Amino acid sequence: MFELQVNGMTCGGCARRVTAAVQSVDKAADVQIDLPAKLIRVSSQADAQDIAAAVTAAGYPAKVDSDG
Repeated sequence: MFELQVNGMTCGGCARRVTAAVQSVDKAADVQIDLPAKLIRVSSQADAQDIAAAVTAAGYPAKVDSDG
């Protein structure tokens, strides 16, 4: 499991789009979203940087949270 800091998430629609972006890389990924913290927790076999790139491409700038 890893965490990503994601800017721009403000609502459930954003959470659905971010989840779809993660699952476009790994359909089996488990995604937990913390909107107030602008954080997603991802359980996936895919590379964290690949998932961050997909989320960013969906319009939500993301970076791997090294503290997470």
